[in-house]
Amino acid sequence: MKQDRKAIIQAYKVQPTYYGVIQITNTVNHKIYIDAVPNTKNRWVFYKLNLNNHFYGQSALQADWDKYGEAAFEFDVLWQKKTDDVLNMRAELKSLKQKWFAKLQPFGPRGYNTPPKELLNDPEEK
Repeated sequence: MKQDRKAIIQAYKVQPTYYGVIQITNTVNHKIYIDAVPNTKNRWVFYKLNLNNHFYGQSALQADWDKYGEAAFEFDVLWQKKTDDVLNMRAELKSLKQKWFAKLQPFGPRGYNTPPKELLNDPEEK
């Protein structure tokens, strides 16, 4: 039994790790949540655990999770790449998030994300 456990742990450690962009979709109202994450493999479990434990407090995502339940949400990996080639993960994730925010606009009536500061302070709106 102990050998099996060690073999399973070792096999997990040698698996490639992928960073990328994930989307959580509410299948009832079609709102989306976008995030750029350092490990796409475990992220759905992370979000489900936090949402089931009300970690996100007064957020719209948490309110809809509580209202519609876990079954109303889907998880998708929109884009991913092996982490082997990344020198600055934080900068890479920030860049990816900005790119996908611009592409999908997951805020306001379309989604659960908060608009980036540069959109909130748009000089064209003044």
